[in-house]
Amino acid sequence: MNWKTANLQKRLYLIAAAVLLIGLGSSILIYLAASDAPEDMLIYEFEHSKLYRHDLELYGGKMNVLASEFMNWFEGLWHGKSLALTVACITGVISLGFLFVAYHLTSDTDSVAHDKDNRDATDQK
Repeated sequence: MNWKTANLQKRLYLIAAAVLLIGLGSSILIYLAASDAPEDMLIYEFEHSKLYRHDLELYGGKMNVLASEFMNWFEGLWHGKSLALTVACITGVISLGFLFVAYHLTSDTDSVAHDKDNRDATDQK
């Protein structure tokens, strides 16, 4: 392994640690500053009423109800305390991605060096 690859691997590990620390710190701050209460209670009650769900199913079928529930769930990921969990999960995935690349970077360079040594040994014979 040459020094450039080792240096790149160390930088990738540092980037992974920085992303993890900043992301988890941000998610903690978001969690502490957020509230779970819906902003407009009238809209929340209307969207969860039986009449609304019946009308959705009447006009669009069961798939319309499922699509509406999915959209409400997805929109909920970006508000309140669930935003903190979303940020933490995204941070974890990105950090693991950097760790994965850094870990496998050495394997690739070691295998290239090993192949080069094998070719040199074969050429000498």
